[in-house]
Parts: sequence; C-alpha cells; structure tokens
Amino acid sequence: MRNDLYIDGKWVKPVNGETRNVINPATEEVLQIISAASAEDVDIAVKAARRAFDQDGWPKLSGAQRAKYLRAIAKGIRNRQEDIARLETLDNGKPFPEAMWDVGDAAGCFEYYAGLAEQLDDHPEEKIEISDGRFTSKAVKEPIGVAGAIIPWNYPLLMAAWKVAPALAAGCTVVLKPAEITSLTALELAAIAHEAELPAGVLNILTGSGSVAGQAIIDHKGVDKLAFTGSGPIGSQIMAAAARDIKRVSLELGGKSPFVVFDDADIEKAVEWIMFGIFWNQGQVCSATSRVLVQKGIYEKLLQRLVEETDRIRIGNGLDDGVLLGPLVSKRQHEQVVAAIEAAKAAGATVAAGGTRPDGFDKGYYLRPTVLTDVPLESDAWVEEIFGPVVCVRPFETEEEAVELANDSRFGLAAAVMSKNDARAERVAAAFRAGIVWINCSQPTFTEAPWGGYKQSGIGRELGRWGLDNYLETKQVTKFVSEEPWGWYIK
Repeated sequence: MRNDLYIDGKWVKPVNGETRNVINPATEEVLQIISAASAEDVDIAVKAARRAFDQDGWPKLSGAQRAKYLRAIAKGIRNRQEDIARLETLDNGKPFPEAMWDVGDAAGCFEYYAGLAEQLDDHPEEKIEISDGRFTSKAVKEPIGVAGAIIPWNYPLLMAAWKVAPALAAGCTVVLKPAEITSLTALELAAIAHEAELPAGVLNILTGSGSVAGQAIIDHKGVDKLAFTGSGPIGSQIMAAAARDIKRVSLELGGKSPFVVFDDADIEKAVEWIMFGIFWNQGQVCSATSRVLVQKGIYEKLLQRLVEETDRIRIGNGLDDGVLLGPLVSKRQHEQVVAAIEAAKAAGATVAAGGTRPDGFDKGYYLRPTVLTDVPLESDAWVEEIFGPVVCVRPFETEEEAVELANDSRFGLAAAVMSKNDARAERVAAAFRAGIVWINCSQPTFTEAPWGGYKQSGIGRELGRWGLDNYLETKQVTKFVSEEPWGWYIK
C-alpha cells in the first residue's frame, strides 16, 4: 500500500508532515495512515503540471504517443485487478464483485481514450468554408492546459479514470485529489502510471482534505480547468470560485432520479431493476433511481415483492462470498442516512422494509436496505438526495401524472421507465428532463455514451467523445491567401 503524495514523478512526504487515518467501514478499524497535502504541496504539484504542459512537451506528443501511455496504464490496472478491487472494498466497503466490475471499467476507460487520442491524429483540423476566396480558415482542437480534478468516494478508481484518461488523451496535465476517505486506489493508479513511465509532472495525485488540498487546487491560478464530481453545494462553491479566473469547469453533481413503472411491466423484472437502481453500491450512486413511481394496477403486488426481495439481500463485509450489500462508506455517511430515514418517518412516511442496523453487526457502518412508502411530496426524503440504500415508492394513475411527478425536481441527472409498450416508453423517455434515461433497466453505464445531467445535476458531459471535449479548446486559424493587397490603408 502507498501512503505518500505523488508529485512530479516522485513519492514525497507532505511539506507539513500531516497524515490522516484510513478507516475500514466494515470493521471501523484503521486500515492505513496516509499523507494529507497542504496548500504548499498543491502549489508544487501545479507548478510541476504547468512545466510538463508548457515546457516538457506533453501536449506536443502525437495522440498515438499519448495512447501508448494510456494503454500501458490500462494494462497495469488489469494485471492487478483483483488486488486493486480488494483494496477498493477495504477502503470503500462495496462488495468485492462490484469492485471487480469497477476496476475493470477503469482499465477499459483508459483503453477507450487511448483510441480517441489516436483519432486526434486522424482529424487534426476541420476546414471551414469561407465564401470570400481571399481567405482559408480551419478549426483545430488543442488541450486546455492543467486540469485540477476532484473526485468523490463512491467509485474511487473509476471516477479517477473518468477524469484522468480523457485529460491525458487530450494532452492536458493533471493534478488529482481523491476523496479524503477513499484515497488508496488512486495512489495505486499513481504507482501504475509511474511503472508505465508516464513523464514526470503529467499526473500528480495528492491525498488530503477537500477544505485544504481541494480548495488549494480550486484557487490556484496555474490551473486552467476544474473537473469535479460530488455534491451540489460544493459544486456551486467551485463554480463561484472558478468565475474569478474564468476557469473552465465541468461538474457532475447530485440527483434524485425517478423510475416510472407502468402496469404492463413484468413485476419480477421491475423489482430486479428497482433494486439494482438503488441498492448497488449501498445506494451511494449519484444516478440512483431513488424515487419509484408505480402505476396503481400493480402497485400493491410490486411493493410486496420488492419488500420480500429487499429483506433477502445478504448484508456483510464486502470481501465475504455472497454479500450484495456492504457497509456505508463512513460513520458520518451512516449517521446522515439514518437521520434521513428518521426524518422521513417523522414527516409521515412508512418504513415497509429495513431502516435499521442489521442484527449481529455491532461494528461497521451497516444499514438494512430500506423501502419507504407514503412519503409526502414536500418531504426531504422525496426531494433531497439521501445517498444510501433508501428507496421511496409511490403510486400513480396516469402517464401525465407520472411524468409530472418525475420531472418535479431541481435535479435532472437520470430517469428510468419500464413498460412493454415501446411507444409509451419512448414517449415518456422523451418527456423526462434528465441527461441519462434508461428504458426497461436502470444504471447500466457505457464508456462510449455521454454522462451528465440537466438542471442542478451539473454542467457538461463525461465519457464518450464528450468527455474528451471537456479537456479541449477550439482554435480558429484564418489565413489570407490572395496575391492582391488588402488595400484598406495603403492604396
């Protein structure tokens, strides 16, 4: 395990010598002690990234040359997939099979953006048709510069890949700050990049708090681009801070995503997708479909089956075989989710399943998966992101009512609809005000497809070619080619 900062191609101790404990959420024991970066450490890292961008030639490499590094990083991840996944489970708490999936996706992300880096060589410019024959013009894509990336704790390695891979592919250099409570696999990424002989300064990874290291990245004038995934309030602060220097910003924020189930849907399939949409990763997913709207014709039967299957989910340490629901990531998160459930009950909601600590788990941040009904529309449980294994279920009568309830949110990250009627499913999908829509499923994510939301769920898109565009500027180059003089001032 690594515990130092990775700056300018070297492992270094923080200037102030500060450290923090890493807690295993399954046992509440100290797993490791890691470094906590100061603002001075951030300054050193940003200056290294600036030098790598401005002087050392990283952006001047061809896309194919950068792709070789990306593929080497992907190979390094795949070669150590099980070890990294085990570390992810120890650090984050998620079940080991989920961690294996995430780590494999992270490797795939680097492979995908290696391909897009090569395509930059194939399409270096776009010719622009100019009606005046005295000029030619073209548009070229160039890397933005130094990217400051701040990622959350729910998908530690995967969120790092979502930002680092496209940024490096574009020719940017990166200063990455992982979440302070789940930093271990980001440090492994640094080790893999080092083994791949990524040039010094191109990727810098600093562990530490958001209030110190994160804020220093946000405020640093040497950073050209800020890429953040996390909560809405922090995203708003980043956007305000970025405005001072007109930094480029992409934000992937929260959600309170709806899942509409019509009465012609297969109940067993619907229950499976509802559970996958809210209990995967203990519900700690920005796109979790936590508001389930079920047409009255099947509401009672579906709710009964949902409660039955929810109560059967095996809870435990993510490293134990057969566990499908691990602990929440931290004591603080556990307390916040429990408080949200209690507030929902006080507002009039009914706990149909779960809502308490499971028997036999005196240690660890465990919580039974929870189904809430009779949730008032104005209550926080229906309106606010809980970010835990808590789903609110409500009946509806008409398609129009379902769409209105689904869209009645300040968020617009994701939405899902389930129906055997393809025309209706497509119609409702088109009516959703959300950046990601699933039909007859919930949560499948593909590196090739754009990811991001409407309204207060963020700005910009990650993944696919849209993710690469996050780290590219567009330059117009116009050339005067006529043999005739311009003749405005000199006749």
